[in-house]
Amino acid sequence: MSDATPQTAPAPRIGLVAIGRNEGDRLRDCLDSVLGEGADGRWNGQPEAVVYVDSGSTDGSVELAESRGASVVELDTSIPFTAARARNEGRERLREVAPDLGFVQFVDGDCTLRAGWLEAAAATLAAEPDVAVVCGRRRERFPQATRWNKLCDMEWDTPVGEAAACGGDALYRLPAFDAVGGFDPTFICGEEPQLCLRLRRAGHRVLRIDQEMTLHDAAMTSWRQWWKRSTRGGWAYAEGADRYGNGPEAYNVKQDKSNVFWAWVFPAIVGVSTLLGLFFTLWSLLLLLLIPAGYAVLAWRVRGYRIGRGDGPRDALSYGVLTALGKFPSAAGHRRYFQQQRRGGPATLIEYKPSGAAGQPEAG
Repeated sequence: MSDATPQTAPAPRIGLVAIGRNEGDRLRDCLDSVLGEGADGRWNGQPEAVVYVDSGSTDGSVELAESRGASVVELDTSIPFTAARARNEGRERLREVAPDLGFVQFVDGDCTLRAGWLEAAAATLAAEPDVAVVCGRRRERFPQATRWNKLCDMEWDTPVGEAAACGGDALYRLPAFDAVGGFDPTFICGEEPQLCLRLRRAGHRVLRIDQEMTLHDAAMTSWRQWWKRSTRGGWAYAEGADRYGNGPEAYNVKQDKSNVFWAWVFPAIVGVSTLLGLFFTLWSLLLLLLIPAGYAVLAWRVRGYRIGRGDGPRDALSYGVLTALGKFPSAAGHRRYFQQQRRGGPATLIEYKPSGAAGQPEAG
């Protein structure tokens, strides 16, 4: 019998890629959350290598990142910006500065990492080799500042366990990430779920754990920002369904059809029925009540789901109402995507957030 002491496998090395454009103080907070003092470079705090990818900032973001010790990539401005492209180029820089990494954490420049996240996420990937990506709870920094911020915070509260997709902040297993080619840089939004789809098709799993992951500063202070953000979501569903919906997962097909139905088909059916009924009886005008009634039922159903997730009745109702109303900008995103497909050429980003410093948003 051997007396040799079993050797513990070395912990996988972690790199981090932050992306941003004109994030101001939000970027400072982001980098400070991962480049703090006393970190050991593996599990707690500071990763072994940190890359910041800048998409044409004019607010000194590049100089700020360099002063914090990050390796900076400035994207070629002659090529259309996308978050997917930025993350891929960040991964390539990691390959140069730290070629033996096992995991990579992606984080948006308007987010800060929570203490203990890297340790918990990396431990999960190390323990479950078939998991390619792990995410946790992303929280809004100022959820009570505006109803739009609160909507974001609730939207990110998804069930713990095996998932179909993750968002922009997540820890990836690099061999799996590289094997599927990383993010698709032609997607202007919805690139993370699409990557997760390809990872799942390759036999990997996506996992959400019960762990605080990041704080996000949405800075949404107006309905116009909410409308643009919802339009972007509608574009993502339309493009995902168009490009991958024929697969066995029917990727994004249900969500895209729901947006089109509630924004266009449902009111059109009721409106046409009402007009036809006018030739027979004025009582057909009552059919028009089906339109607000339909949206009320939809909002109430979403409210019930959110209450089941643990939200209070008031917040759940607000979420339900905004979800129902959000079908209209989402359908606008659907239309915008297919219009761009007919025109051809590169798509342009749909941005909802203004440049500026981190902090309490102004009312508005």
